[in-house]
Amino acid sequence: MTQTTTKYIFVTGGVSSSLGKGIIAASLAKLLQAQGYRVTIQKLDPYINIDPGTLNPYEHGECYVTDDGAETDLDLGHYERFLNVPTSQANNVTTGRIYQSVIDKERRGVFLGKTVQVIPHITDEIKERIKLLGLSGEYDIVITEIGGTVGDIESLPYVEAVRQLKWEMGNDNALAIHLTLIPYLSAAGELKTKPTQHSVKTLMESGVQADILVCRTEHELGQSIRTKLARFCNVKEECVIQSIDASTIYDVPNLMLEEQLDRVVLKQLNLERHQPDLTSWNTFLHKHKNPTHEVTIGLVGKYVELQDSYKSILEAFTHAGAANEVKVVVKSIHSEHLTPENTSKLLSGLNGVLVAPGFGERGIEGKIEAIRYVRENNIPFFGICLGMQMAVIEFARTVLGLSDANSSEMNASTKNPVIDLMEDQKQIEHMGGTMRLGAWRCALSSPSIANDAYQKESIEERHRHRYEYNNLYKTQLEEKGMIATGINPDTGLVEIIEIPNHPWFLGVQYHPEYKSTVANPHPLFKAFIEAALKQKTSI
Repeated sequence: MTQTTTKYIFVTGGVSSSLGKGIIAASLAKLLQAQGYRVTIQKLDPYINIDPGTLNPYEHGECYVTDDGAETDLDLGHYERFLNVPTSQANNVTTGRIYQSVIDKERRGVFLGKTVQVIPHITDEIKERIKLLGLSGEYDIVITEIGGTVGDIESLPYVEAVRQLKWEMGNDNALAIHLTLIPYLSAAGELKTKPTQHSVKTLMESGVQADILVCRTEHELGQSIRTKLARFCNVKEECVIQSIDASTIYDVPNLMLEEQLDRVVLKQLNLERHQPDLTSWNTFLHKHKNPTHEVTIGLVGKYVELQDSYKSILEAFTHAGAANEVKVVVKSIHSEHLTPENTSKLLSGLNGVLVAPGFGERGIEGKIEAIRYVRENNIPFFGICLGMQMAVIEFARTVLGLSDANSSEMNASTKNPVIDLMEDQKQIEHMGGTMRLGAWRCALSSPSIANDAYQKESIEERHRHRYEYNNLYKTQLEEKGMIATGINPDTGLVEIIEIPNHPWFLGVQYHPEYKSTVANPHPLFKAFIEAALKQKTSI
């Protein structure tokens, strides 16, 4: 259903952060995609970092990586999981990247000696980035989510760019959705609209009139509140959309369908509406909500107190659980708390253990101890990136007898660096965007767990790392039973390790969680949950 002119939808937030702009944007995109429209979503982040690659997970949650090697905001993970369409560098823009581009142009003399200012130079750069996806001809509709909250000083240039674009494109081609909070005061027993009124007013002071209000709420919005919001915020009543708290983010597309968000959006953009085909989506949702079995998986990491740090892993468990009709209960285990004395107690009763990715030495001995326990007790194990590297270290120490085996990331002077810095990383000094990033090929050997799961001989997966399996130890490791079953055909880098005489023991250097979607649960996560269920039912 190709349109001659790309339409643009802007999503802003007010009153409070963390209201779920990304989920609303992804849900709307899903409804539009299910009607045949080609849709993509981009995120504009107001922080001055070039990208989230150097941000602490405690600060920003997970750093999501795209096929083309962009380190991006975790919301791009939601976009891909909902739409089953890959994103790219163009889908995430930061203030740092905007200013860097403008300053580079100034240095090259592009502005012909003019004084470089926020308006027009910064806003023109923002507008150019917003329109970039539309100009490709691949999309009928581009949804742009603006990070932060209306009124933040960092967001002002983005809001100004939206004002200009709405004016330039006209009402048929661009609209603004404002996501806001309707708080409930338990003492008064009332929902209060005043914060939303002020938020819309703040947006209007920047010259942007919200066309649609999406109201996050814990309680149903009555007709009187909808009428009041419409009157005070200059929107039609049909454009006041309720977004009530849901038991899962995957309920939100259906909730938005009930509220007719897609209908009012398409009406304002002068586009034809069809009944969305959500058959496969609702099949997944039914399986997710009606499991026939349950397994408990231990997630061992050093950021487990902040769920956003492992967002893609948790969602991949959801997808794999539904595919197996299994409820996956995730038990978070802080790797710093694991010791030889308490590991048995903390890991007992688990049907599988995933050791999470990460950087730095904090908590690694706990990860190694967890891997030793599950390896020796035949509990299904899945190691991702650093988790795979720790599995190699544990095996080298315990089975090969190399007691000082380590990664040169943790101990630069170790005599047995079974994990070492990649050759092409040794001359790099800057941290940002310099790792091995994006999609790389991997050839799978057969028979192997990986080959059985993928049902392919060659795959492409996304990476984010600096250190690698040291091939100098490959023969020793394989002779003792840890086999390399996935190797990059161009570099010889070991991507996958397995222990064949274990029920299910697999580590991968890449990040499979990034490619798991509702429509295509990742095959390794599916196989891992299947193995965990088998482990539970065989006890």
